[in-house]
Amino acid sequence: MQILMTKAAHGRVAERLAQVAPDAQVVTAVGEDAFELDGKPVAADDIAPEIVWLSLDSYQSGTLRPLYSRLMKSPAARWTQIMAAGIDNPMFRSIMEKGVRISKSSAQATPIAEYVVAHALSLQVPIPQQAALQAQHEWKPTPYRELGHTRWLMCGFGNIGHEIARRIKPFGVHLTVVRRSPAGEGDLVDKVITLADMGAELPNADVVVLACALNDETRDMCDAAFFAAMKPGAILINIGRGGLVDEEALRAGLDRDQPAHAVLDVFQTEPLPADSWLWDHPKVRISAHTSNSGDGNLGRGDDLFLENLRRYLAQEPLLNEADPREVGLPTRG
Repeated sequence: MQILMTKAAHGRVAERLAQVAPDAQVVTAVGEDAFELDGKPVAADDIAPEIVWLSLDSYQSGTLRPLYSRLMKSPAARWTQIMAAGIDNPMFRSIMEKGVRISKSSAQATPIAEYVVAHALSLQVPIPQQAALQAQHEWKPTPYRELGHTRWLMCGFGNIGHEIARRIKPFGVHLTVVRRSPAGEGDLVDKVITLADMGAELPNADVVVLACALNDETRDMCDAAFFAAMKPGAILINIGRGGLVDEEALRAGLDRDQPAHAVLDVFQTEPLPADSWLWDHPKVRISAHTSNSGDGNLGRGDDLFLENLRRYLAQEPLLNEADPREVGLPTRG
């Protein structure tokens, strides 16, 4: 069995990998169409991996394209662990069309959850007002609504949604989640609804979090009707995909305080054009698709790959395996 990964990833996990898969032949990508086997150069055409690990550092180091190319050309390819939480990128659809299994990453769920909670808290607690009073040497109370008295509506409840819920429930937040199936989620969730019922729940929500996939059902779902139904003064946080939000409808909503604030990490066009109105709007907070940039991602990604490799070899279910239906493909027989 041949496994293909970046040289950097192999350097991090080599000892543990040898314990999980002692008989595996590991090929590493060291550059643009440059590969090594046992520390020596190997021709790209001589590589036929069964497993390809598209780790986070493959994206950062520029080796993602050659790794993907080898995966697509390999007749032996059966499974790939990817660095992304979503599979709306056409690259992932092409991998699944080839019949290769994909397991998604949950590594970035932790920093994204922290990003969401940090922004929500900072928009509830009047920190800028307090800073202004401090600058003026003015002693004045700054009352605010406690987070435990708020109701949250979260669209999507995968790994990211679960991590957000684990952080906000101890505050006493009332949480409603939107899922394909209205199944319960135990103590983390107070109410579960489907997408068709989301509009009726919007008037009750103080914080709305978009943590769902982008597909034909969810594209531009935050339209004029969506914002008209929002509770005045509410907060919108989008860490899903930019295509979920009609940005012109959002602008009209902000003018009415529906929502009062928008925290946006993703956008219809990325990078966000320099002349976009979003940059300078006083009610909008912008980050450059970087809510996932925690310093623990590589380590969590390594742990996930090794656990899924163990499961793959033991023929056990993979963690976070993608359903072909997520990209419009039929399920495997």
